[in-house]
Amino acid sequence: MKKINGFDITSHEKSKRIINIKIEDEILDKLIFPFHKFNITALEYKPFTRFTLAKSLDDLTNNKLSELMKSIIRDRNTGCFVIGPKNLSSKINSEFLVKLSTAVAHLIGNPNHDSMAGKYYARFHIKHNDMSDSYLRKAYINMDLHTDGTYVKEITDWILMTKIKEEHVKGGETAMLHLDDWEYLDELYKEPIGKKDFVWGSPKSKNIEYKVLHPVFFEDEKKRPQISYIDQFPEPQNMAQGIFLQKLSDNLEGSEKKVITKLSVGSSIIANNYFWLHGRKPFEENKKLSRELLRIRGKFF
Repeated sequence: MKKINGFDITSHEKSKRIINIKIEDEILDKLIFPFHKFNITALEYKPFTRFTLAKSLDDLTNNKLSELMKSIIRDRNTGCFVIGPKNLSSKINSEFLVKLSTAVAHLIGNPNHDSMAGKYYARFHIKHNDMSDSYLRKAYINMDLHTDGTYVKEITDWILMTKIKEEHVKGGETAMLHLDDWEYLDELYKEPIGKKDFVWGSPKSKNIEYKVLHPVFFEDEKKRPQISYIDQFPEPQNMAQGIFLQKLSDNLEGSEKKVITKLSVGSSIIANNYFWLHGRKPFEENKKLSRELLRIRGKFF
């Protein structure tokens, strides 16, 4: 593992496949001035400003940070890292975290347009009451393991999720599963139906009018299994597809290889979207519950 001045780099306590990258105060202090140059509106309207932020972060490490992150996210043995401030302070507010997330994402690849939010990123709240049409905001229901981008035409190589704020929260831990650790992979991957096209749609809140066709399982350039799946969006066309999806769902949720971890406020988790699945445990009921998340997803350069 590379050593980078100003960054504390270790293996995650729950999995050696996940790398922790903690940003020291000296780096955060040096980011305040270049981050202050652009407001959030500028980042949303002028895409080149996002790359300027990314370069200001990478320049502090002589490009070592971008090299490290890209090597982790593309490596089948890892494919996931958590990055965030080592110490939270008053200067680490929500605007700073949007900019830091933007910088990290643009050192990895090009974000996709998020149709739900109409921007290159989405920010959303999880609260006690919810009237949405997606599991994304339903606090007291388990969000089953899944990948992102199953219902869009764009390539979705990676996903970044940042915890912006959290209040009155118990539960809601992040669940992660590396495809190679899944004890049911061989069994499910050998079923021919999983490599045939399924119809994938989405609820109205996603603002996607079309449907897409693709299989659950496919191969990378080295013939290794990859997956594109979420439980809410496939539209089975026959009994065989429906039963296969139920078996897939049961065996993912029944896995004992899931990594259950608590993401700290201010931190981002970035994962390869084709061999890491992610989900969320239910929250304990609380009328004051509030969590704000930021999501960016996209393709490699």
